[in-house]
Amino acid sequence: MLDFTWKVFSQTGSIDTYLLFKELEKANHEMPNAQDEELADIDYPIS
Repeated sequence: MLDFTWKVFSQTGSIDTYLLFKELEKANHEMPNAQDEELADIDYPIS
């Protein structure tokens, strides 16, 4: 998602897209493994 957002910003120069990129980057930095844990829960649900 970060790559896509950066690509859109670099092609358009949209400040809103840049701010979205920074927001996503910050969220990703705060919880880098959140998606991995979520996917693991889906693969191996705890009953």
